[in-house]
Amino acid sequence: MDVDGVLTDGRIYLQSLPDGTAEEMKVFHARDGAGLKLARMAGLRTGIITGRDSAATARRAREVDMDFLAQKQAEKLPAYEAILREARLDDAAVAYIGDDLPDLPVLRRVGLAIAVGDAAPEVRRVAHFVTQRHGGEGAVREAIEAILRAQGTWRKVSGRARA
Repeated sequence: MDVDGVLTDGRIYLQSLPDGTAEEMKVFHARDGAGLKLARMAGLRTGIITGRDSAATARRAREVDMDFLAQKQAEKLPAYEAILREARLDDAAVAYIGDDLPDLPVLRRVGLAIAVGDAAPEVRRVAHFVTQRHGGEGAVREAIEAILRAQGTWRKVSGRARA
């Protein structure tokens, strides 16, 4: 999945510090985190491909036990292909959730292309599934729940949910 506009609402908060530097802050939705943990319990592997380099993103990926993290990827397709090789998967076995134009090359390849509800029109047009929720507002959880329901594992996994 992408980060900004998918796991977040797309805003990038920069806090100016007295020494002239700036710190980045991101806001993640708790339900997305819970959904990612449920995906893990169901045996799904998760990961991020993002153009930015963010300590907050790396921390969030660790917190929800993601398998893959590719930051500073201006072009997402090479990172996606590296993940496919590492995971020993083909395109048909992958779902990807995005929101904007840099996500299009990956979305056109995967077996299940997902767009968040407020994604760019071009992204919504190539998506197999568009969430009702917007990026940063539980869209990832919605997508994971739809996948687990389709696989018939939602009921079993949701009953084991923990904080």
